[in-house]
Amino acid sequence: MIIKMIAICGLVLSLTALSVSAQQAAQSIGEQAVALAQTTVAFDGRGAPAIEGTLRTTALHGAPDTPVTNIRLVVKNVGPLPYSYVSGLVTFYDGSAVRCGEGIFKADEVLANESVETDTPGIRIRCAPTTWRIVATNLLPRLSPGLTGVQTAARPSNLIISVDGEEHPIQLDRPMVLNLGERQRTIIVRQNP
Repeated sequence: MIIKMIAICGLVLSLTALSVSAQQAAQSIGEQAVALAQTTVAFDGRGAPAIEGTLRTTALHGAPDTPVTNIRLVVKNVGPLPYSYVSGLVTFYDGSAVRCGEGIFKADEVLANESVETDTPGIRIRCAPTTWRIVATNLLPRLSPGLTGVQTAARPSNLIISVDGEEHPIQLDRPMVLNLGERQRTIIVRQNP
């Protein structure tokens, strides 16, 4: 009995250590803070590089009393898809890796391998940052001219159900009550998924 308990405790501790190491590895593949002079990368929902960011503003010496309130950066689409709209967060860290400024950037119509210069109005950098990163929060792909968004099946119109020669119009997903003999029956017609 005691040997079973020790074996179970050992198994639980081993699985816990494995779980912790797996979580640490997963966190290291996300958006990483890089030096201010370097290009940072933001990933799409599948984990593939989507956009890169390069700082244009070089004077980033903020303080709690006099924060930097706007910066310029270049956003480059490094993914295969053109985007109608791109937005995200830009974050700055001081020498101790403490976040000291965060703002939002956005850009319209960014084609594949195209760069766009944008700004971050409203940012408040309260330090002299040493590293930064960007995170893509919205990557809206541009649709091809022949594509109309989400493809939906054509809905048939003018549907009629005939019960013993009596015709009743049908609306999809709307209940219809029919008198069949002495009982009322509710019928709902839906499209097959």
